[in-house]
Amino acid sequence: MLKIIIPTIMLLPMALLSPSKYLWSNISFHSILIATASLHWLSGTYYPNKNLSQWTGIDQISSPLLVLSCWLLPLMIIASQNHLQQEPPVRKHIFTMTMILTQPSILLAFSALELTLFYITFEATLIPTLILVTRWGSQPERLSAGIYLLFYTLISSLPLLIAILYLHTQTGTMHLILMKLLHPSLTNSWTDIMSSLALLLAFMVKAPLYGLHLWLPKAHVEAPIAGSMLLAALLLKLGGYGIMRVSMFMSSSLEHLYYPFLTLALWGALMTSSICLRQIDLKSLIAYSSVSHMGLVIAATIIQTNWSFSGAMILMIAHGLTSSMLFCLANTNYERTHSRILLLTRGLQPLLPLMGIWWLLANLTNMALPPTTNLMAELTIMIALFNWSILTIILTGTATLLTTSYTLYMLLTTQRGPTPTYITSVQNSNTREHLLMTLHILPTLLLILKPQVISGFPT
Repeated sequence: MLKIIIPTIMLLPMALLSPSKYLWSNISFHSILIATASLHWLSGTYYPNKNLSQWTGIDQISSPLLVLSCWLLPLMIIASQNHLQQEPPVRKHIFTMTMILTQPSILLAFSALELTLFYITFEATLIPTLILVTRWGSQPERLSAGIYLLFYTLISSLPLLIAILYLHTQTGTMHLILMKLLHPSLTNSWTDIMSSLALLLAFMVKAPLYGLHLWLPKAHVEAPIAGSMLLAALLLKLGGYGIMRVSMFMSSSLEHLYYPFLTLALWGALMTSSICLRQIDLKSLIAYSSVSHMGLVIAATIIQTNWSFSGAMILMIAHGLTSSMLFCLANTNYERTHSRILLLTRGLQPLLPLMGIWWLLANLTNMALPPTTNLMAELTIMIALFNWSILTIILTGTATLLTTSYTLYMLLTTQRGPTPTYITSVQNSNTREHLLMTLHILPTLLLILKPQVISGFPT
């Protein structure tokens, strides 16, 4: 763990001291090295629950998410280069340092074995994200989006803190492994029901659950490309990961608590998919599609079977890469046309033919076409939910159909049809953008060959 966290922290002085001429190349190269070094976490040597220190450890649930966190940092840096070109050197340094600061917090959150450390790092990820949205967003509405993000997260986090302290008084420890052994099963008493709800609420907001999701489209639309990638690929996964971790404190007598969450998650997957069909803003469409996919993840983590956990893990990783790639593609369109409105940026395939290929690949993975890992994850979740209750197939089946519909709508609108008359010429796609898309799609394609490394089960 230290082999990755220390080089990541060393990126901060590098970002501060690098001359402007070499800033991007230095940080990109260094972070790609860290990402490559983190791949050893996917090997079977760390199972089960390899303790790296008293407070941190890696098991089969956290290792894929840790690797995804390390993989995304160089991609965020590569994606942000163009829109910071006109900024003075000081601002470039501050922006890169803000991005780098998120990495240690996320790594510690995913590997924490102690609930207090998990809570602190879970909340610490909010600060750099808030700075990215409110300082480097493109429109005045970014302040409103920042307030939404801050208050939704903080209001749901206070009950989580109280619930963690209550668990400590009950068990005398906050260590996850000891808690698992002691089984502080929350029973049917009024206090235990409230503490169970408090434990789940913060992660439901972060995931986000339909009904608690209003901060996400606002934050996505106003954030710069690095902020959108960070939110979609990593911060939403903290919610799903948190639900997996705290679900072991819940006793079987509290199953009735899950029904409203499960209903909202599946109904939300259906509703947000249909909302996507009437979006006119490209980033907003991709943001709502994230809510739809995370609805399936929440439903899968709540029913707590081996199949559903495995499906949720694979979908979190696959969705992290796919949604991040879609935001990058939306950003390449925005940098050329200076608009996110679908009607004003349609028919770009004749002008950017190579980008058309990336759009096709990203949309095919988003709609879970065989043999992608997205399909494997969605099928696994649908089967697990079907075994739990036959009626869920109506909601999951309709949501899948709508997902295909809005993905095709997004692809056909951006790539086909007449090019608007005001677009007379656009800048050609460049090597940096193709490298960025390759680094997104390559892991997605390689995971088709061996999906068990991210399935949450020992290889």
